[in-house]
Amino acid sequence: MAKVLVIAPKRVAEDTWSRETEKWDHTKSLRVSKVLGSLDKRIRALMQPADIYVTNRENVVWLVDYYAKKWPFDMVVIDELSSFKSSKAKRFRALKKVRPLIHRIVGLTGTPAPNSLIDLWPQIYLLDGGERLGKTISAYRARYFEPDQRNRQIVYSWRLKDHAEEVIQNEISDICVSMKAADYLDLPKRIDNVVSVRLSPAAKKQYKQLERDLLLPFSTGDIVANNAAVLSNKLLQYANGAIYNENGQVQELHSAKLDTLEDIVEESNGQPILVFYQYKHDLERLKARFKDARELTDSRDIERWNASRIPMLLVHPASAGHGLNLQDGGHIIVWFGLTWSLELYQQANARLDRQGQTQSVIVHHLVAEGTVDEQVMKVLQKKAAGQNALLEAVKARLEAVKSDHQ
Repeated sequence: MAKVLVIAPKRVAEDTWSRETEKWDHTKSLRVSKVLGSLDKRIRALMQPADIYVTNRENVVWLVDYYAKKWPFDMVVIDELSSFKSSKAKRFRALKKVRPLIHRIVGLTGTPAPNSLIDLWPQIYLLDGGERLGKTISAYRARYFEPDQRNRQIVYSWRLKDHAEEVIQNEISDICVSMKAADYLDLPKRIDNVVSVRLSPAAKKQYKQLERDLLLPFSTGDIVANNAAVLSNKLLQYANGAIYNENGQVQELHSAKLDTLEDIVEESNGQPILVFYQYKHDLERLKARFKDARELTDSRDIERWNASRIPMLLVHPASAGHGLNLQDGGHIIVWFGLTWSLELYQQANARLDRQGQTQSVIVHHLVAEGTVDEQVMKVLQKKAAGQNALLEAVKARLEAVKSDHQ
């Protein structure tokens, strides 16, 4: 009897696959066994008679070691194939071992190459065993790329050779299907809204000081930024209203975004709101201000949200960026803190802006005026390559600040 294994992000494995099979007439009869939790629970789940076995990607190495050469799954579905984009990752190497024992493998992803087409090789290799893009990542790079940024023999980044992108697309076109929701689904129009947040003169002054001096002194501990990457992180925190000092303590700076979110809550007239936050101190401050807010922690929260029993759901985009179906619970998103990751941004918005949504999704972005928020928003709007573009924007801003004070 054929066995199917689904590999998915943990929360998707816990909730989405079993719940989705119950929705459709042609899948209602399928038995789903969740290979999750403790060692004993996982082994018991594998012993259960089922049509589909669902596990999270963190269990892939264990699962391969558990079965070894007696791999029982004829078909494997990888939900969010892009999580296997690193050829050095243990999960990729483990699945590569049993690839010859898998009769059919299917990969699902909305972001197959979030950083560059280098990310494609491991994913396509799992699909075809190296038939189309080569047996090794080295051969793939040598054929389609050339060194970009480097220091002697160390190559930091690669750029595509002329016409390589078109060739790659042609090579994989027979096994890859691109399906845009807009082409196949009649979804309500999404509305993107940039909400300008004004900082007080005192907060603005402190922000400029940190940007200029890479230092803000406080009695409990200084806030120090040693380089552009650290500075960009500190400035994003500052824009949100709090920041970690050199001792790891939280220094609260302003409440401008909290006040703005309160206005949005009032304007929403009781409609549920999905709020994306970036830092732990964001989460704590949001829970302190909005007593009815609930942090997404498990599948019960997903059920309560979709039943419209949670007025404000607080979610980190990295923990709900893939696969979760939250469209039944609301249509309003607020980005309390912006992310430089285009992949996380797109996937997070797709939690509401997806099949089954009946209302126009409104995406509010809280952007603190005169801060790095504005650069991040431009990066996202231009669909640039995330962190690299942000760091370049921060470096450019630093140069401008230096020029202003010379």
